[in-house]
Amino acid sequence: MRYLTDRKRAVGKGSAHSGAEHHWHMIVSAVALAFMVPTFLFIFGNALGSGYEAALATFQKPFVAILTGLVLVVGLQHFQKGARIMLEDYTSGSARKLLIMLVIGLCWALTAAGLFALAKIAL
Repeated sequence: MRYLTDRKRAVGKGSAHSGAEHHWHMIVSAVALAFMVPTFLFIFGNALGSGYEAALATFQKPFVAILTGLVLVVGLQHFQKGARIMLEDYTSGSARKLLIMLVIGLCWALTAAGLFALAKIAL
């Protein structure tokens, strides 16, 4: 008798041999974002209503800075994977490759810019 999970049976199946990996990544990042985003929005909403100095003091707290960084990284990686899957499904040829490279570059540039701005605020 073979004791294989559904995920283990699905690994390597499909035309691209990576469908289960993408699906698993999207589920894990979606669950992480489901917990992080409401917390981040509550903190950001409170900081938004205050003055500049109070907002700066809020984002200098370690928990808030780490949460903001995680929301940036996980959110943009989730967007990148989802956009890549969409582009792979609905485009073809060299346009597909160009758009995928553009989305990946855009996501990494936004992640770097956001983390750089956060580092400037937190330090």
